[in-house]
Amino acid sequence: MNILFDLDGTLTDSFEGITKCISHAMTCLDRPAPQPEALRWCIGPPLKKSFARLLDSRDDALAEQALALYRERFSSVGLFENELYEDIPQVLETLKSAGHDLYVATSKPWMYAKRIIQYFGLDKFFKGVHGSELDGTRTDKTSLIAHVLDMESLSANATVMVGDREHDMIGARANGVPGLGVLWGYGTREELEASGAYACIERPSELNGIVNHSQIRAGC
Repeated sequence: MNILFDLDGTLTDSFEGITKCISHAMTCLDRPAPQPEALRWCIGPPLKKSFARLLDSRDDALAEQALALYRERFSSVGLFENELYEDIPQVLETLKSAGHDLYVATSKPWMYAKRIIQYFGLDKFFKGVHGSELDGTRTDKTSLIAHVLDMESLSANATVMVGDREHDMIGARANGVPGLGVLWGYGTREELEASGAYACIERPSELNGIVNHSQIRAGC
């Protein structure tokens, strides 16, 4: 089985880094910075769209400016204000040892994703790390998953997507791939099921059992 993993909210808890970088951008623009807990919804969706909502503006140039300010801090500090979820390395080791091929598929720019994966020593588990481009290409999970399937020559019939937000499930379903929703991240069971999750899992240790389930294609 080919297993595609989201990054933020699935492999790592990036709450501190993302919220601090959003606050940095808003402050630099002389806009009020929401309290960190009020920014939880920003973890997962494409950031430019989140900034448009935070700024209450349709000014594309303003959203781009906010994103540039965000990356100014994130590229040097924010990406390391991050921590692995419990048991993730052990679960990845088990899945790889069982013969599964693992890939990262994140809306985050791929150059940041690779640095994070390397920082936590997870690169030994993944055959590829895929993300968006700095110009916004592939920030939506539908085009990103299509890109991964094409670039890695993967069959949708032998692939699953693991993620914590609706965007992961919607992108997976659009590509004929079952989506497995994780409940330790930033999405709710209701969000994940409403967006087409094949199943929801509460702990990383449950992954091995479900990806080996003979009927996993039935939910796609």
